Amino acid sequence: MDIPVSADRLKELEAVAKKVRIHIVRMIYEAGSGHPGGSLSATDIMVSLYFALMNHRPEEPTWPDRDRFVLSKGHAAPALYACLAEAGYFPLDELKTFRKIGTRLQGHPDMRKTPGVEASTGSEGQGLSMGLGMALAGKLDRKPYYVYVMVGDGENDCGQIWEAAMAASFFKLDNLIAIIDRNRLQLDGPTHKIMSIEPLADKWRAFGWNVLEANGHSIGELLETLQKAKQTKGMPTIIIAHTIKGKGVSFMEGAVGFHGKVPSDEQYKVAMSELGGDA
Repeated sequence: MDIPVSADRLKELEAVAKKVRIHIVRMIYEAGSGHPGGSLSATDIMVSLYFALMNHRPEEPTWPDRDRFVLSKGHAAPALYACLAEAGYFPLDELKTFRKIGTRLQGHPDMRKTPGVEASTGSEGQGLSMGLGMALAGKLDRKPYYVYVMVGDGENDCGQIWEAAMAASFFKLDNLIAIIDRNRLQLDGPTHKIMSIEPLADKWRAFGWNVLEANGHSIGELLETLQKAKQTKGMPTIIIAHTIKGKGVSFMEGAVGFHGKVPSDEQYKVAMSELGGDA
């Protein structure tokens, strides 16, 4: 969309992000299953893309010239579903079916079932390769679209990420923009204890990528950084977005235990109170 971001517009986007966080916590609580931590850390990034930057048509999900978004960290599906519903891809009421039998909103995204989902993801490390293929196809077909891929920082442990990184720079895919949700926590603990990925920015530069960094919870800064990424020519860009796992819910923030944990009844009431939702 590339629209100017005024102070009023930023407030609107922040209000959308708050709604998305409420949806995330409610979906996971009612389903009794899901991944709140990484969904909440990714929220502001997805809101920036879907509601201010990407060219897409909810009424026409397969529009050929649309920008594509690939959620490589597929366990953060609640954030994606909430954004898609708020954008108009399907009714908000459908969020109540998350992880239920027969739902289109499965625990990980399924492109065969859910409008707006570009890739079936969840197996760690595969999403960047999928985005690479879409970006290369766009170049070959002379299409104007961009491909955005959200990668978890724990995914940088995976060799397939670095194979895709090499290929993307080799093919000079400046229509490919990856975003690392750098919350510094993965399933079993801090990233630096599981498998240190530092110096992260230098690694990506060595693989031929333009590297930018941003506060992953400042929508204004995210949009400014994403615009810089779109202006880069001749190489792919990766944005290291510094985030907090569980952002927006006090007892979830920075808590590795809420990678895939459902809040209790009392915790749910606290979360809704903090987010301004109805428990």
